[in-house]
Amino acid sequence: MTQIQIVKSIKHFTNSSPLLQYLGIFAPNKKTNNLATIASKIQELQTQIRQKLQGFKENYPRLSKVVMGLGIAFFVGWVMVVSLIAAVYFEAYGKLPQQADLQQIDNAQASEIYAEGNVLIGKYYVENRTSMTLDNISPNVVNALIATEDSRFYQHSGIDYRGLVRVAVKTIMLQKESSGGGSTISQQLVKNLYPRQRHGLMTLPVGKIKEMIVAQRIESMYSKDKILELYLNTVPFGGNVFGIEAASKRFFKKTAAELDTHEAALLIGMLKATTYYNPRLHPERAKGRRDVVLQQMAKNDYLSEADAAKYKALPLKLNYTTENHNEGLATYFREQLRLELVEWCKNHLTADGRRYNLYTDGLKIHTTLNETMQRIAEESVSEQMTELQKLFDEHWDGKMPWGDATDLVDAAVRHSDRYENLRASGLSPEEALKTFEVPRNMTVFHWEGNRDTLLTPLDSVKHYIRFLHAGFLAMEAKTGKIKAWVGGINHRYFKYDHITSKRQVGSTFKPIVYANALESGIPACEYIDNYQRIYELYEDWSPGNADEEYGGMYSLTGGLVNSINTVSAELIMRSGIDSVANLAKAMGVKSEIPPVPSLALGVADLSLKEMVEVYGTFANLGQHIEPVYIECIEDRNGNLIASFEDSIAPADTLAFSEATAYQMQKMLQEVTRKGTAVRLRYKYKLWTDLAGKTGTTQDQTDGWFMGFTPDIVAGAWVGGADRRVRFRNLSLGQGASTALPIFGKFFQKLYETSEFKPLEKSYFKALPDTLVWAMDCEMYMPSDTFYYDTIYYDNNTYSLIPVNTRHRNGGYIVPGVRIDDGVQSPQYEYRNGRKYAKEPIVLQYEPYVPQEDTSNRNNALSDSLFRENNQTPEPSDEFDNPPD
Repeated sequence: MTQIQIVKSIKHFTNSSPLLQYLGIFAPNKKTNNLATIASKIQELQTQIRQKLQGFKENYPRLSKVVMGLGIAFFVGWVMVVSLIAAVYFEAYGKLPQQADLQQIDNAQASEIYAEGNVLIGKYYVENRTSMTLDNISPNVVNALIATEDSRFYQHSGIDYRGLVRVAVKTIMLQKESSGGGSTISQQLVKNLYPRQRHGLMTLPVGKIKEMIVAQRIESMYSKDKILELYLNTVPFGGNVFGIEAASKRFFKKTAAELDTHEAALLIGMLKATTYYNPRLHPERAKGRRDVVLQQMAKNDYLSEADAAKYKALPLKLNYTTENHNEGLATYFREQLRLELVEWCKNHLTADGRRYNLYTDGLKIHTTLNETMQRIAEESVSEQMTELQKLFDEHWDGKMPWGDATDLVDAAVRHSDRYENLRASGLSPEEALKTFEVPRNMTVFHWEGNRDTLLTPLDSVKHYIRFLHAGFLAMEAKTGKIKAWVGGINHRYFKYDHITSKRQVGSTFKPIVYANALESGIPACEYIDNYQRIYELYEDWSPGNADEEYGGMYSLTGGLVNSINTVSAELIMRSGIDSVANLAKAMGVKSEIPPVPSLALGVADLSLKEMVEVYGTFANLGQHIEPVYIECIEDRNGNLIASFEDSIAPADTLAFSEATAYQMQKMLQEVTRKGTAVRLRYKYKLWTDLAGKTGTTQDQTDGWFMGFTPDIVAGAWVGGADRRVRFRNLSLGQGASTALPIFGKFFQKLYETSEFKPLEKSYFKALPDTLVWAMDCEMYMPSDTFYYDTIYYDNNTYSLIPVNTRHRNGGYIVPGVRIDDGVQSPQYEYRNGRKYAKEPIVLQYEPYVPQEDTSNRNNALSDSLFRENNQTPEPSDEFDNPPD
């Protein structure tokens, strides 16, 4: 080859093949610009080599053939390698990410749910990943990573040629584990970002070459710190956990910034083989690998030998926490939120015009939930239901609560996942059902702890039908912000959410009836006879009381406090069924309300969420506030993309008058002082201002308690998934026994916390003076009590007032002296079984002098006296189990 030819070849080789320069395979001496000189030296070298080869052939003819063969093989191999590199570079094996792609590295990132105070309570993800900046990752992690995976990370530009040789010699030939791998951190990052594609036998070499090319592109675009950050946010740790932050929370329940040296070494050690070195599954292997990492840190001067030895002596000390839809805090709430957020994402677009993806876009959803309240609520439900289920099982003593109702079990079997999967696999219904009779090893839920047992799937179905279920919801009264949401007893085994599901509400509906009666003009001190009426216009409907006790007369307060069905029925007849339904709608009920008189007794199927809205209206003196549980949504970078502050607003109009609101609050307080909810006082020591109502549906199918303080509205429901699963007597199955304890435990625990202790001193607004007289009457009167047709008082007329109504100045109104005729006592006559004065009576009384109202310092005055005298009411059958 002449010098001119050599010069042309060098130019062509160097100018038209930048790939070989880029990969470092060949590059001319940048200080030498005289190509003729280079060509001359090459020509001289060619001559010498030719002469040497000729002499070797003559002296060693056989060996020369072997060497020639090897040379040809080497040359062919070299050509193949260069050709493969060129093919990959020019995208014959698929598109390589270009600079524009690498500038927008976008990992699938989990969306996160936060409670108040930025407390993370859950995630939605395809890959469980939370991206963090390098400033929020412990330096121990970075040091362990570099020492173990890429000790010359800061010296190379994406490819570590010395590392490649080391792998060939030490790792492959000498089998030294501590020598490290050949891939740099940048190459591993590429592998994490762009997983290898299948190319048959060429998968590994093509993948490696791609990673080298893209690694150098990344190194030319990003700083070393940014590359470390990208790597630590993308690296997989097994079990669908990606990134150091998610791994840190999984294995140590702490942030990546809080990792100690030995913890960081353990996690980095896992990267060699995430399953093989998983510390939960294989602790001894993981500890050995951790110690290798610690030794590498000492070798590369990130640790002293003494510190490395100290950390090696430590046990693993895992604090393993799973993150899935069935574990953690507020599982039912998170699932309800997920359903709503999926719909939100469908209707909202990102800046580049695509729909948001809840599982990959790394949204940050800030909710109104309070972590402390949620934990207390879950504890309260768990404690009560553990005790109640044990009592329920003892009550039935091995018998099936559903008796001979085989349709219940059959329906449960046919709706089970097992049956549906068997049918989907091609089995006939008969074949699928037969498998339910074959015993299998399984884990079943028990309150005392899950049990591994041998059981037929049929018996497993029966086991789960026997469980009682519960729901509990707590809301901030004045804002409608949901603070605690417990939709069931265990989300892994029971997915049904009892916050949004609908059941008959029983007597918890009665306050709506009473509020409507007040709105219709029926006074709070109107007395309603307690006898079982027959309403002929409604198919001879004849509602009775739960305790089957009749006689006497109840004021509206007395009727509500004692939950008297005959009074509620008469009130809805007098004020109007449609009117009651309309008021319920105005208070937050969105479900269909049956237009029947039994509505007064709570036959409507409503959700716990709706009932909390209703009682929130009572708590807010007639102002309905819509519950809200999402405050805002941010993108992965913390930019606000949606705010829900506008939804946190009261209705423009009152559902009922302020006068009705004050009277209803007073009546509902009396329920907790003297009525069906009195055990909140003596058993749970709730001496604060408190109002509420129990509820029990027919045959003790559903137990309810709805209540509120000046700050919080809350409700609890308890019952079987099937309405046939229930207690057989009222004492055990009433809402006061099943649901009320959840409410009681919740507030008892809440007031024990320093955060919410001040709420114990919150008080309702005092009953206005204008309403004191209107409610100042006995709750119950014997049937033979005198009535006046009309009493003139302060120029106002009150109809049907009993003779011994309490005077607002103290004492009782008694038959007075008619000044004009001197009659000492009124003449009376009987009308419809009642005894009436024949003529109006003008009452004589001393003028009312307003006094300082001290009742609101503790509205439950009798409770205050109990405390002052260090007394507590002793429970009795009458006191503890009033009719509901």
